[in-house]
Amino acid sequence: MPERTVTGVTLGDPSGVGPEVVVKAFAESTLHQDSKLFVIGAIEPIERAIKQVGLGQSARTIEKPSNANSSAEVIDVYELDEIQDTDFPVGVLSEKSARASHAWVETATQLALAGSVDAITTAPVNKEAWRLAGFSDKGHQEVFQRLTGADYVATMLVSGPLRCMHLSTHLSLAEACEYVTKENVFRAINLTYEYFVRWGIATPRIGVAALNPHASDGGLIGQTEEKEILPAVVMAQAAGIDAIGPVPADTVFNQAIDGLYDVVLVMYHDQGHIPIKVYGFENSITVNLGIPILRTSVDHGTAFDIAGKNQAQSVSMVEAIKLARSLSSGQHL
Repeated sequence: MPERTVTGVTLGDPSGVGPEVVVKAFAESTLHQDSKLFVIGAIEPIERAIKQVGLGQSARTIEKPSNANSSAEVIDVYELDEIQDTDFPVGVLSEKSARASHAWVETATQLALAGSVDAITTAPVNKEAWRLAGFSDKGHQEVFQRLTGADYVATMLVSGPLRCMHLSTHLSLAEACEYVTKENVFRAINLTYEYFVRWGIATPRIGVAALNPHASDGGLIGQTEEKEILPAVVMAQAAGIDAIGPVPADTVFNQAIDGLYDVVLVMYHDQGHIPIKVYGFENSITVNLGIPILRTSVDHGTAFDIAGKNQAQSVSMVEAIKLARSLSSGQHL
């Protein structure tokens, strides 16, 4: 029997729904069959969430990831010595919670780099809280890039058969349009190809979304397709990559759902997030490409409005853990 993989799950912002979705996900017995799971966080918000959801679990502290012996009944928690005050407020923006969640993400990254875990899965953090707490990192992606020294980190969203690889994420729309250059598009296509081959798809089909309506209608509505996106696609094809585009954004996602592409390269944040969340919001998850560690994540926010009310769904967290387990054990995407 193969050795079980180890996945560290960050608690996210403890003032949000992170503790609740983690507790609910860990109650899924199938997640523990061939994977060791543990939480990187604090035991107090976990115990509060256990009481809140009423699933009859217990929590215990572990000193190191190798001590994890996960089950649906007992949640292992790896705590940080520097975080002493764990009586976090619920449902509100909190600098204390922001500092804790940031420290947990940094610790998870360091554990992954050290080989102490095979993968990390993250619960949601709050970008505004991080900013108020004085952090320059906008979100998870910036932490990973800083700590790993990665040159280029990209985000892919997954919901069932629909996969959207993002050329850019945390840029304003004006900045994102400027970012659509031949060099950047080709780099994203190439990175997507490399990861999909690594994940078991030998010849991935990559649909490349257009930026402008109707893929610019031959230059009537902009020049980006002709001057930047198409040359990048041609470069990729010359390198032996099955890239198709630029494809109008109002058709490329239906084509992907129908199986024409394995993944769609989108040009900016909302171009990919909107179809993913409309197609399957509860099942949508995030994967990062370009970093030397494996990270998956839920694709929802901290939801302060329902925190502490036993209303949050754990489907995205379950799917994110499943994908982390699958990819870290060498199975296909």
